[in-house]
Amino acid sequence: MNIENKTILITGANRGIGRALVEEALKRGAKRVYAGTRQPFAHSDGRVTPLALDVTNTALIQGAVERVESLDILINNAGLALYDDLSDRAALEQSLAVNLYGPYEVTQAFLPLLTRSRGAIVNILSLAAIAAVPFSPAYSISKAAAFSLAQSLRALLARQGVSVQVVLPGPVDTDMARGLDIPKASPESVARGIFDGVEKGEEEIFPDPMSESMAEGWRNGAVKALQQQFRAFVPEIATKVA
Repeated sequence: MNIENKTILITGANRGIGRALVEEALKRGAKRVYAGTRQPFAHSDGRVTPLALDVTNTALIQGAVERVESLDILINNAGLALYDDLSDRAALEQSLAVNLYGPYEVTQAFLPLLTRSRGAIVNILSLAAIAAVPFSPAYSISKAAAFSLAQSLRALLARQGVSVQVVLPGPVDTDMARGLDIPKASPESVARGIFDGVEKGEEEIFPDPMSESMAEGWRNGAVKALQQQFRAFVPEIATKVA
């Protein structure tokens, strides 16, 4: 999947990793970049088309679908990170609404276009999806669920020619992690790592130094092997149902 001449939609494109992905896509020669944001968004490059898009708002999602004529790559980047202790159910529900159901709804809405182009879905997750962080459990739970969603979609959509990739970054220097006194990667370097992984066809993308240290162990580990084993069940089940 080469970025050059491709049409890309990025949710949460107004800041942080999302904004950096817009810029990196343009540098790599994207034909059109749809920038989905909840707030008004303007860009000097004519290849950028702003879209009013809240991933929790079905009407706005459908309105965005009606404005996009074709699509090669959908990047589900919009996310929410709360600091909580699981004492407030509302925090968990809010995290799931944005980080799990949001990507699900956006993916389902744009799936016909992606099937037509035999395109790619890229879900921006976190290392917290595979190892929970204690200061943000609702975030960790929602990202773990989103990781499972991506694995399920990967198996189900493969026969339609649509690939599903997940991004597992460590701490990134964005508003979400501003209060964390730990080493962080820049959004720009993470955006480069993400598109490098997309172009290489990596199923799990580790785009920064901290996450990259996990990459080899993950790709050669028992959990990844089990994912691949379970994925093989899909054609057999589909055949039996048919």
